[in-house]
Amino acid sequence: MRRSAAVVGVAAALLLSACGSGTGPASSASSTLTPSAAGPSASMSMDMSSGPSTPSMQATPDSSLDPTLLPGMPAPLSRTNLYAADAPNALSPTVAHDLYRVYVPNTGSDSVTVIDPKTYRVLGSFAVGHQPQHVVPSWDLRTLWVNNDLGNSLTPIDPRTGRPGRAVSVADPYNLYFTPDGKHAVVMASKLHRLDFRDPHTMAMQRSVPVPCAGVNHADWTANGRYFLVSCEFSHQLLWVDTEREKVLKVLHLPGASMPQDVKISPDGRTFYVADMMSNGVWVYKVTPRGPVLQHLLHTGTGAHGLYVSRDATELFVSIRGEGSISVVDFATGAVRVTWKIPGGGSPDMGNLSPDGRTLWLSGRYDGVVYAIDTTTGALRAKIRVGTQPHGLTVWPQPGRYSLGHTGIMR
Repeated sequence: MRRSAAVVGVAAALLLSACGSGTGPASSASSTLTPSAAGPSASMSMDMSSGPSTPSMQATPDSSLDPTLLPGMPAPLSRTNLYAADAPNALSPTVAHDLYRVYVPNTGSDSVTVIDPKTYRVLGSFAVGHQPQHVVPSWDLRTLWVNNDLGNSLTPIDPRTGRPGRAVSVADPYNLYFTPDGKHAVVMASKLHRLDFRDPHTMAMQRSVPVPCAGVNHADWTANGRYFLVSCEFSHQLLWVDTEREKVLKVLHLPGASMPQDVKISPDGRTFYVADMMSNGVWVYKVTPRGPVLQHLLHTGTGAHGLYVSRDATELFVSIRGEGSISVVDFATGAVRVTWKIPGGGSPDMGNLSPDGRTLWLSGRYDGVVYAIDTTTGALRAKIRVGTQPHGLTVWPQPGRYSLGHTGIMR
């Protein structure tokens, strides 16, 4: 979420982040990792022998599961679980030699902090472009892209070495996604009011699609990949987009002064969940042939923000930034099972699960820290000091065959 003149008063003081958009030249990242005084003298050449194990994939894709699949999209592994490929430690051979790391973009420091998730120690940091918002795995799992929003650039990170490369000029990359067929990167150009379809490797523009809303920021795809739902945080709206035609089909209006954030589809593909910071909960939408239909608001807490599916696909973790907690939603009942409070409070924002699913990593947006939370008990395993305004961190590697983007939406 970013600054907006439409958000004022007490709500703004509680919820508004320090992100923004603008124009300017692309920035070239420094390739030097600066060791942290709090951590070891960092060697970024450690391989996955010190990280999670890499079991073979346990199922074979079957395109007959859904004849309406987006052409070129890898078929799902299960009729009932879109996240079947994301099982604990089910790493693709592609990432077998990647470093096991947490990459934290510090929006207010123009840097990325690198954490060793096994020791909870900061290894160092490196400079990137202005206002990095998210670290996004590419569709082919070979690059981690730092979204330098106000720097109008993307900085690539090689996950095998942990080192940044030369930034690529891209306008207003607040967030970044990839179509399920791997043919396009989709840049959420929030300030420019666009969805920019780009080459997923070079980031060259393919097609720019103007959008009739303000603040495009998060998205997720239907089970067959043919449509995706996009949140527009500053205009209380959602967009229903045709993937293949690259066309906005519908604009959905949320009630009241809503501020939709993260979007996630249920494991069975029948429901979309949309976190809403101003409505203090998660909107529940039924997926129908004509598009999403609003069912109800599930109250979770003040400032609902990020959504993360458990490794066994039975629960949805909701980061509650306004009150420093995590709500756990049971997919089977559709109800909040438990809410975990961060000791001493906090501002949990965006992140992801560890490969084994036992730890939920979240940035503490207004506290300059990262939280590591036990996904069984809710206990705080670690609180790690990073840069200013940490935002969309990623934990890498992740289980799964390909990435849809954001901080690691895997399939």
